[in-house]
Amino acid sequence: MGAAAVFRGFSSVSIDAKGRMAVPARHRELLDARGVNTLIMTLSPWDSCLWAYPLPAWDDIDDKLNALPAADAESRMAKRVMLGHATDCVLDAQGRVLVPQELRDLAGIARRAVVLGQGNKFEVWDEGAWGRRREEWLQTVAAGGNPSSAMLASLAL
Repeated sequence: MGAAAVFRGFSSVSIDAKGRMAVPARHRELLDARGVNTLIMTLSPWDSCLWAYPLPAWDDIDDKLNALPAADAESRMAKRVMLGHATDCVLDAQGRVLVPQELRDLAGIARRAVVLGQGNKFEVWDEGAWGRRREEWLQTVAAGGNPSSAMLASLAL
């Protein structure tokens, strides 16, 4: 996925009784334009959500994960979580992917989910969990007044 291939935006979606999720149209169009029909879904090592990478973008992540030092405990855990839970999910003719039960359970995803574009990937959250997490984050930011890092401060207008 080239530099122009950017996932962004918020969508609320349903998970059907078989565990299938419709990939939002904006994301499907981006995937279709690049001839990509496989997403690699994995567990986020930091949040209770799933990360979904188009297969070409995952190849880059896979290389980066495999380059992490085995002697570093955090690197080993990131590898275990991300590589150990990485699952190929092929879009069906209706633009849906089967989200594996184990991943749904680990991320606490029930019947309603939120899909958040994150550049080279998108996140899949349980709708209620995302609402709570977003509110916590907004409250934390509001209480602090200023961004906690120089990177975030550089985004302020």
